[in-house]
Amino acid sequence: MTPADDFYQKRRFIIQLGKALHKLGSTAYRLEDNLLSIAHFLDIRASFMVTPTALTFILSDEEDEHQYNHLVRVAPGEIDLGSLARIDELVDELTSGERTLDEAIERLKEVNSKSPPYGFLLTFLAFGASSGAFAMLMHTSWHDVFWSTILGFIVFSFVMWAERSRRVTEMLEPMAALTTSLLASLISIFDPSINIPMVILSSIISFIPGLSLTVGLSELAARHLMSGTARIMDGAMVLFKLYFGAVLGMALGNLMWGEVTFIPPETMPVWTSWLAVTTLTISLVILFKVRLKDAPWGMIAGYISFGVSIWATSYLGVALGAFVGAFALGIYSNLFSRIMNLPSSIVRLLGLVVLVPGSKVYIGLNSLVSGKQMLDVADLGSQTFLIFMSLVAGIIFSNVAIPHRKTL
Repeated sequence: MTPADDFYQKRRFIIQLGKALHKLGSTAYRLEDNLLSIAHFLDIRASFMVTPTALTFILSDEEDEHQYNHLVRVAPGEIDLGSLARIDELVDELTSGERTLDEAIERLKEVNSKSPPYGFLLTFLAFGASSGAFAMLMHTSWHDVFWSTILGFIVFSFVMWAERSRRVTEMLEPMAALTTSLLASLISIFDPSINIPMVILSSIISFIPGLSLTVGLSELAARHLMSGTARIMDGAMVLFKLYFGAVLGMALGNLMWGEVTFIPPETMPVWTSWLAVTTLTISLVILFKVRLKDAPWGMIAGYISFGVSIWATSYLGVALGAFVGAFALGIYSNLFSRIMNLPSSIVRLLGLVVLVPGSKVYIGLNSLVSGKQMLDVADLGSQTFLIFMSLVAGIIFSNVAIPHRKTL
């Protein structure tokens, strides 16, 4: 193989790897670190710039005889932890000499074209279950849990529709929020004991950008300013679209069905929180496409993050309780990475979703615009900001305490 052909194969693999990892929702700083380590292994001088919507590759060989620049516009990635694990194993096989570069390129194509591990029915059930689990986690009522689950199924039908229609994709969030608001207003006529705003929030919880906002803040903390700012602004716009759809739906619902006097039901017992965490983590395993052999470790991450944060909250308050929970989650995920030789993201993201206060951002936005409180929580805005920063700080501190060996 000539030097030119060798350089072509190496840059081809690096570019395909970068696109594949970006498609799986990798953060900018972890993706850049991973690509730099691969480029170093392949004796390629490289520089990368990653944002949610663009990838820049600057590659050359050690003697600068061959150079290549590649800039591509991409769509923001979606989390696929199963494919992330497979790609990480592929890179390990390449660096250990088990696969040649040509074999690695072919294997990468296979991973990219692999069908989702869970079928339509399980994904459908997971969507509804995650909505019901969130309502349960908020300690509302069994009525809210039931109707949130039903509306979660309806939201999933919009997601399937959006996959087949670009026009629907552009209006997915506000249209889903509008529909669930109308239906929740209609349901309240027959069941006046439902908390309409909380049912709406629970049914669209899969769209609430809590995880995206947390990742954006972590990128800003890592001094990746472009990527972090873009991710935060994208999350904010999604939040505004959801809230607009919900407000419009409730207004139309009041005009069409009229207002119903709310009858407060019995609140749920405390023990249901653990049932909610169990249901939520199982749903996330399916929605994040985690491999079955990694699923138990991801569920444990959910229990650790929730249990430790609840314990710490009783001593330190909500915000610092989230810090302790995120710190424990980071320690666990880094130990998992060291023992299982897999990316820590596989379990960390599952536990982090339980902690992120995306719903409180929505509730705070509702309080700011309407002046009405969905939940009786004092200083909601400042508390939400502190929780976000506590989560980022907890992960950073855990990486100092037990450094992760994997860049992903």
